[in-house]
Amino acid sequence: MYTDNLKIQSQISTWLAFMFWLISLMIIVGGLTRLTDSGLSITQWQLFSGILPPITNDDWVYYFDLYKEIPEFKLQNFSMTMGEFKIIFWWEWIHRFLGRLIGLAFLIPLIFFTFKINFRRLISLYFIFALICFQGFIGWYMVSSGLVDRVDVSHFRLSIHLLIAFFILSLIFWNYLKIKNIKILTDNISTIIPITFLILVFCQITIGAFVSGMDAGTIYNSWPLMGNNFYPDDNDYINLFKLSAFSDPSLVQFMHRNLAYLILFFYLYVLIKVYKKKLVNMYFVINLLGILLLIQVILGILTLMHGAQIKFASMHQISSIFLVAASIYFLYINTRSSSQLSG
Repeated sequence: MYTDNLKIQSQISTWLAFMFWLISLMIIVGGLTRLTDSGLSITQWQLFSGILPPITNDDWVYYFDLYKEIPEFKLQNFSMTMGEFKIIFWWEWIHRFLGRLIGLAFLIPLIFFTFKINFRRLISLYFIFALICFQGFIGWYMVSSGLVDRVDVSHFRLSIHLLIAFFILSLIFWNYLKIKNIKILTDNISTIIPITFLILVFCQITIGAFVSGMDAGTIYNSWPLMGNNFYPDDNDYINLFKLSAFSDPSLVQFMHRNLAYLILFFYLYVLIKVYKKKLVNMYFVINLLGILLLIQVILGILTLMHGAQIKFASMHQISSIFLVAASIYFLYINTRSSSQLSG
C-alpha cells in the first residue's frame, strides 16, 4: 500500500485504472496509425508547437510540402491529394496528442500524490513516468527511420515502441492490483509458469510488430498451410536459422504462426496442471486466459485469411491488450510476495 489513508488509496486506484484505459486507447490508435500507413505523415517532432493541428489552408500546405520531401511520398504516394493526406495526418496527430495527454495525465496526479504521500512510496510510479517520457523519444526514433532511405519505419524500432507501451500498461496494472490489495493465492503454482507464459506473450507481440511493420500479413493468406506447405514456399529451411530471418516477411509470418501454437500448447499444459491439482481458486483466471487466447488465435487466423484487413487486424491487437492484462493478473496471484516485480 502507498498510504494508510483509504481516501487517497481510492483516488490512486481510480487514477491508475483511468491510465490503463487511456494507454490501451493509445495502443489501439497506434495500431490503426500503422495499419493506415499514417505514421510518417508528420515529419517533424514538435513537442509544444505540434499540440495544435493545422488550422489554415497555408498550414495544411506547409505540412503536405514537408511530407512530399520523404521517400514514402516520392516512391509510393506521389499521386496523393490534399484530402487523402489529411486523413493520414489526423491519425498521426491524434496518436501524438494522446501521447502528450498521457504524459500530463500521469505527471499532474503524480505530483499531487507526492505532496500527500512520502516520495519513496511512489518510486515505482515515477519509474513508470520515466518510461512514458522515454516512450516519446522511442516514438520519434521510430518515425525518423522512415524519413530518409525507406518508405516505412523500421520494424525493429516499431517492435520496441510497441513493447514499451505494453510494458507501461503491465506496470500500471500491476500497481493497480497492489493498491486494490488483490489476494495472492496460498495454494498456487510455481511463479516460473506464469512468468514463462508472459514472456511468450511478449515475444509474440514482438514478432507481431515485425509482421505489421513489414506488411507480412498480406502474404500467404491461407491457413493452416502457407501456400501449399506448412513451411513458406519461397524459403529454404536454413534461412530460418539466420539473423536475416527477422527481416524476411514470409519467415516472420511463419514464426508468428508457430509461436502462437507454442503458446497454446503451453497453456494447455498449465490448464491440465491446474485442474489435476484441483487448484479451485485458479479456475477463473486459467479459464479466462483460455477464452482470451482462443479469441486471439481466431482473430489472428481471420486477419491472415483476409489479407490483414484493418477491422480484423485492429481487433487482433485489441484482444492482445486483454490477454496481456490477464497474464499479468495470472502472474500476480501466483507471486509469493506482492512486492516482487512491482517496477
